[in-house]
Amino acid sequence: MSTITLDQHVSDIVTVIPQSADLFRTLRIDYCCGGKIPLQEAAVQRGLEPEEVLRQVRQIDEKQEYRQSLEPSSFGEKTLIAYIQEKYHAGLREELPLLAPYITKVARVHGEHHPHLLRVQEIFKLLRAELIDHTDDEDENVFPLILDYMQEPTPAKKEHLKPHVTELENEHDNAGRLLHELREITDNFTPPAEACGTYRLVYARLEQFEKETFEHVHLENNVLFDRVRAAI
Repeated sequence: MSTITLDQHVSDIVTVIPQSADLFRTLRIDYCCGGKIPLQEAAVQRGLEPEEVLRQVRQIDEKQEYRQSLEPSSFGEKTLIAYIQEKYHAGLREELPLLAPYITKVARVHGEHHPHLLRVQEIFKLLRAELIDHTDDEDENVFPLILDYMQEPTPAKKEHLKPHVTELENEHDNAGRLLHELREITDNFTPPAEACGTYRLVYARLEQFEKETFEHVHLENNVLFDRVRAAI
């Protein structure tokens, strides 16, 4: 954990603990242009108790350290798979049905003047179907095979597992291509200036969906499957 003191400049604290910027923004402590002053002075200028501000900064630092200690790439296979299922698979099954009506509405209302929205709707339908089938296959078939093989590897299990891993990675590649197209046709998920609230909501949630899908795929391709390949 970082050693933060009241003598440190606010700007330096944000460099070391980026999440502290949220606290300083809330407290209206300037950490940008006016950030090169000690935390003690910055707190006093805002009429705040310096020790209390320092306590909150240190609390943020502790949470950051805790999150880093829970880095999924450090998990064992069983815990990693459970993490993927609970965070990403369950998240997909919850979010995709909720997002679908908004995308349908935006495409219907604005598609005539923004025809790319019709392609957005098509891509979303493809991703929804493919990712649900993909995660179901992982949960019901491939993940149990991986755990069984990692616990007790045999040549027969290896030959049975290898094509499944290859197929999953191919499906990941296809999802990546669709997400790349989605980002391109939405101008990096930037809604037009005149966009209504639902239009903006769709773009914001699609961008979050992209972020979580890439995190999900990274943990599978570059952590879990790499371990399987090393064992194979």
